[in-house]
Amino acid sequence: LASNHIGYLDFVFAGLGANPAGRYVRFMAKDSIWKNPVAGPLMRGMKHIPVDRTAGAESFRVALEAVRAGEIVGIFPEATISRSFEIKDFKSGAPRMAMDAGVPLIPTVLWGTQRIMTKGRPRDFSRGKAVSVTVGEPIDVPAGSDLDAVGAHLHEVMRGMLDDAIARYPQQPAGPDDTWWLPARFGGTAPTLQEATRMDRVEALERARKAAKPE
Repeated sequence: LASNHIGYLDFVFAGLGANPAGRYVRFMAKDSIWKNPVAGPLMRGMKHIPVDRTAGAESFRVALEAVRAGEIVGIFPEATISRSFEIKDFKSGAPRMAMDAGVPLIPTVLWGTQRIMTKGRPRDFSRGKAVSVTVGEPIDVPAGSDLDAVGAHLHEVMRGMLDDAIARYPQQPAGPDDTWWLPARFGGTAPTLQEATRMDRVEALERARKAAKPE
């Protein structure tokens, strides 16, 4: 299951997409969440899969075994939350896993979750916010597929799904100060995809600088 990533609670809502089939989804997520005293026990209890971004081979192996055993594994192909709330560039892990396991990709798109808890904004657990979960048609990935082409197709499909989800969303910003959760091309004040990419690079450089700083 490949989902877009716009908020910290996306794994909860994307997992709901499998509920009508009576299935549960094991999500791959950065291992730092497991160190949180509240979220860590929850992630372990729900059997999600920690990902060490400096050594991802082991988490890929665990996830691949789970898929081959008939489980549904959830992946955020963008790897990190999209500050623009648009679909960012994808990593290649989802198509590769689907091909290696002989299973289809299930494109899933969320909208509204960013209004609850997302990067750079105060959390807001007040009631009344609509959240949409859209599940697309399966995408087959036969052996020998061009994974770059599959990734590009998945990206195109999910971008179209996102545009449709935004157009169908039943709520609008409450006023000029509430447009932050809409993408710029829909009249909102969220960063553009290009601006968000620049912000991500600055953040990554700062994180690398801190990691390299001697104790």
